[in-house]
Amino acid sequence: MSAETVAGEDYIRWFKDIRVGDVALVGGKTSSLGELYNALSAAGVRVPNGFALTAAAYRDALSQSGAWEKLRPLFATLDISDTAALSAAAASARQIVYEATGTKAIREGIAASYAELEKQYGRNVAVAVRSSATAEDLPTASFAGQHESFLNVRGTGALVEACRRCFASIFTDRAIVYRRNNGFDHFKVFLSVAVMKMVRADTAASGVVFTLDTESGFRDVVFITGVYGLGETIVQGQVDPDELYVHKPTFQQGHRAVLRHSLGAKQSKLVYARARGSVTTRLRTVPRAQRERYCILDSEALALAGQAIAIEEHYSRAAGHPMPMDIEWAKDGDDGFIYIIQSRPETVASQRATNIVEVYSLRGTGTAMATGRAVGEKIATGKARVISDPRELASFQPGEVLVAQTTSPDWQPVMKSAAAIVTDRGGRTCHAAIVARELGVPAVVGAEGATSKIKTGMTVTVSCGEGETGHIYEGSIPFDVSRVSTDNIRRPRTEIMVNLGNPDLAFRTAMLPNDGVGLARMEFIINEYIGIHPMALAEPSKTSLGDRKMIERLTRGYEKPTDFFVEKLSEGVGTIAAAFYPKPVIVRLSDFKTNEYARLIAGEPFEPKEANPMIGFRGASRYAHPAYEAGFALECAALARVRGEMGLTNLRIMVPFCRREEEARKVLAAMAEHGLRRGENGLEIFVMCEIPNNVIRVDAFAELFDGFSIGSNDLTQLTLGVDRDSEIVAFDFDESDPGMLEMMRLAVTGAQRNHRHVGICGEAPANDPGIARFLTDLGISSISVNPGSLIRTMNIVAEAESATPGVGAGG
Repeated sequence: MSAETVAGEDYIRWFKDIRVGDVALVGGKTSSLGELYNALSAAGVRVPNGFALTAAAYRDALSQSGAWEKLRPLFATLDISDTAALSAAAASARQIVYEATGTKAIREGIAASYAELEKQYGRNVAVAVRSSATAEDLPTASFAGQHESFLNVRGTGALVEACRRCFASIFTDRAIVYRRNNGFDHFKVFLSVAVMKMVRADTAASGVVFTLDTESGFRDVVFITGVYGLGETIVQGQVDPDELYVHKPTFQQGHRAVLRHSLGAKQSKLVYARARGSVTTRLRTVPRAQRERYCILDSEALALAGQAIAIEEHYSRAAGHPMPMDIEWAKDGDDGFIYIIQSRPETVASQRATNIVEVYSLRGTGTAMATGRAVGEKIATGKARVISDPRELASFQPGEVLVAQTTSPDWQPVMKSAAAIVTDRGGRTCHAAIVARELGVPAVVGAEGATSKIKTGMTVTVSCGEGETGHIYEGSIPFDVSRVSTDNIRRPRTEIMVNLGNPDLAFRTAMLPNDGVGLARMEFIINEYIGIHPMALAEPSKTSLGDRKMIERLTRGYEKPTDFFVEKLSEGVGTIAAAFYPKPVIVRLSDFKTNEYARLIAGEPFEPKEANPMIGFRGASRYAHPAYEAGFALECAALARVRGEMGLTNLRIMVPFCRREEEARKVLAAMAEHGLRRGENGLEIFVMCEIPNNVIRVDAFAELFDGFSIGSNDLTQLTLGVDRDSEIVAFDFDESDPGMLEMMRLAVTGAQRNHRHVGICGEAPANDPGIARFLTDLGISSISVNPGSLIRTMNIVAEAESATPGVGAGG
C-alpha cells in the first residue's frame, strides 16, 4: 500500500504532485519546491525528493482538539512590544499546537511516507524538516527565518517529533511579531511541513543565491554566498561566507567567468552530530588551509548561476514580469552535485521604487573603529548598546545602535527600533542583514572585533554609504541625504556620463540616469584592492625580504604573484563595465605619479625621485619604457581578460598624459602585443586631451585614436602654468579663463573635424554651469561628471540645448 492511500491521505502530498499554485495546500516554500521539482529538472535544476504534510493536517488537528478556542484569548489584547508578555503567550501557544498535532492520522501519514523515502534512498535516510506557511515566500512577504527547521532527522519517531515542533513554531515570538507588523491574521495563516532528503552538505558546502544585488537592487548579476557545511551558519550569522558575482547578460551570451570574488573567513561549519538524541548537528572549526580556499570551484559557481537564471526566468514568465529570486543551495559531498533546496521571490530590493534616487554621503571624516560588510546604503548616528546576552535586550533604547556578536530572529522587535545594527560575524545573507534590509535600517555585518572596540554609551556613526565596505566611526559625523525623483529629469541629447573609480559603488551608480562611464579610474582599484607595485609582482627578486614576505602573504592561493594583480584588476574594472553594460565604459590606464607609485607596497625600488612628478615619468611615457613595461603588460592582461574571457566588450581604453605622436605609436604597439589591438573585436582606444600639444596636434592624434577626453585639471595647469597643488597660486587656477575656453573650443572642433568622439571628464562643467553651456553650444559629444553631479548637469545641459536648438550630441 502506497503512502498516498494510508489513513490521513489528505494530509500527505509528494513533490511530484505539487505546483506553485498550491500555496493554500502546502505553503509557499513547499509549493515552490514542487514547482522546481516538476518544471525545471529538464533545465538542470536538481531538487531532492520529498513530501509535505499539508495545511489541512494542521487545521484539522487544531479543530479536532479545540485548540482554536484556547489560542484566541492569548492574542486578543497582546502588546507585542512587551517582550515578556510576548514570550509567555508564544510559549503557551506553541504547547497548545504541539499537543494538538500528535494525532494518529498525522503519525501514520508520516510513517508511511518516510518508508517510501527509505525505499528510494536507503534505510534510516536523513531528512530535513522545514516549516512552510500559507502566507510564506510570497512576492511581497518572505517570512524568512520566522519558523523552525530541523536537519539530519533520522527514523520515524524523530521525524514525527520534528514535524510537531515545526507545526508549533507557527507561534514563535518572531513569527507573531512579523505577522502583526505585516497585517496577517494569526488564525488565517496555516502551516504545512516539508520533509525532504538531506543533501550531504555537511561534507561539502551550501549557501544562498540572489538573482540581483541585495544592496542596490541591481538586476543584472547573480550574487552567490557559500560556506562549508550546512547552510544554517549563514542565516544565523555565525560565519563570514565567500561571495561571488556572475554577470547575467554575458553569461547568457556564452561567456563563463566569475565577475568578482570575495573570500570569506568561513570560521566554522555545521556538520552532522555523531551522538544519538535530540542534538543532530554540531559546529566544527574549519582548518586554516580550507578557509583560505573558496568553498566551491568557479565552475560550480557558474553552474549554480545557470540554475539560478533558469529559476528566475521560469518564475518571471509565470508572473508576467521580472521576478528576482532568493534561492538556497547545497552541494552533496557524496555525489558532488549541487541541489536547490529552497526558492522564493526576493522581497526587499526588488520592491523598492525605481524612480526615486536616494543618496547618503558623509560631510566629514573620522576614525573607523571597525569595518565589515555594508547592508543597505544609509548612514545613521546614535549611542551604542553592546549586547553580550539576550537578557540585556530589555535595556535597549529606541534610536540606539545595536552592537552584538550576532543576532537571532527573536531579536526582531528590538532591531526594529535600532538606529543601526553592527555584528562581529555574518555575511550579507545572515539574519541580521536580512532583517536590517527589510526594516530599512543600516547595518554592518562581519565587523570583526566590533563588540570589544565599541563600548556601550559611545556615540558612533554607522556608514553604509561608501560602497560594499561598511564603516563604524567614532563620534557623530554629519551627513547629507538627497532624494530626487527621476520622473522630472530632462535627458539632454548630449551624453551625460559618470566618473567612477570604486567598483563597490558601480551597481548603485549604474541605476542613476546616465549614458555610461566617461572615466573609470584604475588607480583606485590598484591602491585599494591590490596595494602592491606591479613591478614588484613582475620582478620580486628586486624587492626587500620584508616586502617579499608581505607580497607572499597577500598573494597566497595564487599560482603566481602576477595572477593576483591580473585577477583583482580585471574584477574591479569588470565590475564597473558589467554594471553599465552595454553602455560604453572608458577605463583610463594607470596614471599614478612616481611619488604615488612609490607609496605602494615594494614601490620605492622601482620609482625615481623626481622634483616635479606632475610632469615627470607618468602616463604614456611609462608604458613602453623598460622601467615599467612588465607592469604595463599586467595592466593589459587584465583589460584583455575583461573584454575577452568576461565578454565585456563595452570597455574602451584611454591613454593618459600622452605627449607626442611617437609616444602614442609605441604605446599602441605595446598594447597590440599584449592582446589589445585597436579595432579588433570592436576595441576603441581613446586619448586624454590634457596637454596643450594634444590640442595643437589634434589632427595627428585623431589618426591614432578613436576619441578624445578633455582632462580639464591638467590642461588648465599646463595652459596657464599653474601648479594645481600649490596653495599660494591657487587663485590663478581658473578653468573658465578665456585661454582655457579657447583650448577647449579647439579640442572639440578639432575632434569633430576628424569625426572623432570628444568628451570632457573633469568636474568643470558640474562646478561652473557656464562651462557646461559653452561646451554644449560647441556640440561636445559627452560630459562626464561625478555621481553627485549627474542630475544637476543633465538639467543644465538640457536647458542649454533648449536655448540653442540644433546643438547637442556632436561628434
